[in-house]
Amino acid sequence: LPRTGKALRIGITGVPGAGKSTFIEAFGNMLIEAGYKVAVLAVDPTSQVTKGSILGDKTRMETLTKHPEAYIRPSPAGGTLGGVARKSRETMLLCEAAGYDIILVETVGVGQSEVTVRSMVDFFMLIVLTGAGDELQGIKKGVMELADAIVVNKADGDNLKRALIARSDYDRMLHYIRPATEKWKTQAYTCSAVTKDGLDELWDVIQEFTEQGKENGVFLKRRQEQSLRWVRDMIDEHLHNLFFNNVVIQGRMGEVEAAVLDGEMSESQAVEELIGVFDKSLT
Repeated sequence: LPRTGKALRIGITGVPGAGKSTFIEAFGNMLIEAGYKVAVLAVDPTSQVTKGSILGDKTRMETLTKHPEAYIRPSPAGGTLGGVARKSRETMLLCEAAGYDIILVETVGVGQSEVTVRSMVDFFMLIVLTGAGDELQGIKKGVMELADAIVVNKADGDNLKRALIARSDYDRMLHYIRPATEKWKTQAYTCSAVTKDGLDELWDVIQEFTEQGKENGVFLKRRQEQSLRWVRDMIDEHLHNLFFNNVVIQGRMGEVEAAVLDGEMSESQAVEELIGVFDKSLT
């Protein structure tokens, strides 16, 4: 623990196909060239059918993977809310203790539970594509409210003009959304992971965010709140496992579930019954 807490933690999310992995490779290489050590915790979707994950993020970060100053760890999302692997927080601390300066956490898609990611990083970035109007149909307002920056990716070639229009559209929308971080104004930016345009500007924004947050105390306050949330999350997980791994509960669960399906017991009664059985088993 004495060796942790010094790295900058950046969360990156976005709609499927927005180019998150390609962006991370370009951004990570730029940071390494600037003298930083970069760790990437990439979370891969887990199939609800087969329960498996491809874990193929490294194939889209070919040059970054080979760099000695970079560490990339793909993990299966499993059933964890927010698309973050269950042990991502511990992995993040280990990377910090190992001397990495910047931790990039890539999350699965865009979903309502992205708040889980927000609760473990300092700066949260939403990667989007052009066509903001149509794309908003797939983005919940709640996700935009979590972002410290919205980045319109693939702003190059014939797509540059559309990207600039999308950036203006998002900036207008942000006027009606409460800022994700106290005393910080969330704005939209454009970049291209191919031409590298806009990456320097984005890094300057993140540095400004960090410096401002440390000066006004918001940065430290967020870190402290995240630590307490982490404690509560682990308590929730421990109690959940304690309940469902309880021998008495396992013996009674089948009967109660059958009673619910047969209409002999309501769902609320089932919960009261099982909680009561659990309480008695602890005495």
